[in-house]
Parts: sequence; structure tokens; C-alpha cells
Amino acid sequence: MAINKAVGKPAKSHGGLRNTIEYVLKDEKVREGYLDVIGPYLEPTVNYDAVYRAWLEEKKLWDKDSGRMCAHNVISFHKDEQVTPAEVLEIGRAFTEEFFSGHQSLIAVHQDRDHLHCHIVTNSVSYIDGRKLHQSKKDLEQQKVFTNNLCRERGLHVAEKGHHFDGTPIESGEIITWNKNTYKLLTNDSKKSFLADCGITLMEVIPKSASKEEFISGMAEKGWSVKWEDKRKHIVFENENGDKVRDSKIEKTFAGLHVNKEALTNEFERQKEIRLSDNRADEERESSAELIPADFERYYAEVESAIAGLGGGGSVEGNTGAESSAEAEGRNDRGPEESDTDRLVREVRFDICNSRSQSRDILRADRESAARDRERQLEEQRRTLDQERAAEARRRTHHHSGPSL
Repeated sequence: MAINKAVGKPAKSHGGLRNTIEYVLKDEKVREGYLDVIGPYLEPTVNYDAVYRAWLEEKKLWDKDSGRMCAHNVISFHKDEQVTPAEVLEIGRAFTEEFFSGHQSLIAVHQDRDHLHCHIVTNSVSYIDGRKLHQSKKDLEQQKVFTNNLCRERGLHVAEKGHHFDGTPIESGEIITWNKNTYKLLTNDSKKSFLADCGITLMEVIPKSASKEEFISGMAEKGWSVKWEDKRKHIVFENENGDKVRDSKIEKTFAGLHVNKEALTNEFERQKEIRLSDNRADEERESSAELIPADFERYYAEVESAIAGLGGGGSVEGNTGAESSAEAEGRNDRGPEESDTDRLVREVRFDICNSRSQSRDILRADRESAARDRERQLEEQRRTLDQERAAEARRRTHHHSGPSL
């Protein structure tokens, strides 16, 4: 797998150009002499002073001896890639011929680290027509695609977005920046990085937010303000010290952590659905607990109505009015003894009260059970977060590969 990186700040002075060429040609780096010079160069041997003078002469010939002195690319291979220095030099030549044709270029394979990498330094002035070299973002993208194709043609691995060299997916939140200064800052626990702090805070707040308002409030509680405006493309996070981080910077630094407007809006909708689902489950539990008492209420109301009709002189099959009168008279003779009707009413009312009490007990038990479930879920979330933090610390120490130069 090869990573092709264009150095962001090439030399803009004679001294800078000379130092760049000298660095690329150091003997301790080019150990076995895998190097090449393309374009006008008359010296029998390759050394930094001769290369520097040849390029300077070309610049003066076209009267373009100022501004950007060169372009500088580095093609780095993974330490486990089965590639030889000769193959790396061949890839460097093919890349140079494709993108820097007509320009003097120096190609050198460095073997001073655990991975092979090829430096390509190119004179900014063309020896064909004197035009200066310009590279746009589109050119850099094409260079990446071309480098991947060179690797495929030779049976080498190709960098796949979201995956490590061995094909395993990069875990959410894992630091994968290729900027050397940023990488050192994030992986050095002795230095406090507001960028890393912002990323960790986002990983804590996003799973608890079901709306833009909740998200902004959650970030504020942890010391981060959120500037989310419809007229602006990016979201900007700012801490209490005034340090600002764009959403795009977070996404480039932390693999799998998507914090742009569209991604966050979709995540809020997902969290909202989860909450609605939990609420529906709670309502169903409460409804099931209240279903039996409601049926009992209707049943006992009908019974009481029937009893009231019986006690009020209504007729019942098999029992005449005379018989009822006689029985009532006989009961009166027996004194204030409870009648069968009164006893039935009392029993029904007791059952109603008892069922209501049982219903309240059931409902209370269900609510307590739901509360315990929610507490267990929160505890599980806290435990998962602690594990993620521990895993992140381990990755910083053991599993990150630093910038390739």
C-alpha cells in the first residue's frame, strides 16, 4: 500500500532548495544508491551541489529564479508491503514521467526507516518551455489515483478508505491523521489537545442527542459552544479558551466520526426513533397493567346494577313477588341479619377494592422494573464509554502508525 503525499510548503529560496536536495540525497538515507535524475544533468555523479547548480542554471535561463523553487512528493509504502527498493524507484520514475514531464526531477529511495519511501523533488521551471509548475487539488487527486493504479499493476495493496493495511475496518473515533504535527499532538498524552478533547466530547454527546437543540445543549454542558448556521456549510465548535474546530477537521482526524450537518441530522432522527420506541414499550406495559382493572370495573358495574334492580323489587325468574315479600318479612323477623343481597353487594365491592389495589401493585412493580431496566441501560452505556476511552488510549500507544516521511 502506497501513500502519496505532496509536501505542503516547498522551498521558496535558493537556500531552501539546496537544503531540500541535500536532505533527499543523504548517504544514510539512500543506503544502496537507488536514485535517478531526470532532465538536463551533465555531471558524471549525483551529488546535491551539482543537482542544485543544474537547476539554478535552468531557472536563470528562463529568468524565473524566484518564488516557488520546487515541488516535493513522498510516496511511502507500508512496513509490511512486500516491495523492493528497485520497484519503489520504478514507481517513482513512472509517477514523475506522468506528472512532471519536461521538468528536472530528482528521485531517491530512502531505506533508513522500517518502511521504504521515495522522495521526488522537481524543479518548478520547465526545461522545455520555461513554464512554472502548478498543482491544483484536482491534480493531487489524480496523482493519488495514478499511484493506486501503479500498485495494482504490481500486485501491491491499495489504500482503502476506512480500512487499515490488512483490510480490517478502522474503529469509530480512531485517530488516523497523516499530518505529522497533528499526529504527534494527539498521541502525546503529556500535551493537552483541544482537537482530541473536542472529538471525545462529540463521541459522548451525540449518542444522547435526539435533536439539534439537545446536541448544542449537551456540548455546552461540557464546555463547547456550537456554531450551526443554515447559511454556512460547516459547523464550528469552540471551547471556553476560544479554540475553534471545524466539523471537517474532526472527520479527517477521527475515522468514522461523522459530524457534518447531514450526518448529525440523520443521527438525531435515529435517536428520536429509539426514544419513541422505548416510550411505546412503556405505554404498552402500563396499558396491560390497567386492562384487567378496567374490565373488572365494567363487570362489577353490571353486577351492581343487576343487584340494585333485584333489591328494588324487580322480578327474577323462579321467584315471585309474594315469595320475595314473605322472605323479606321473615328476615325482618330475624332482626338486622345481613340479607343475601347486602352480602353480595359487600363482596362485590370488596373484590373491586381488592382488584384496584392489586392493579396499583402491578403497575408500581412494572414501573419499578422499567426504572431498573433504564438504570441498567445507562450503566451499560457508561461502561461502554469507559471501554472506548481505554481502547483509544491503547490505540494511541500501540496501534497507530505515524506519518511517513
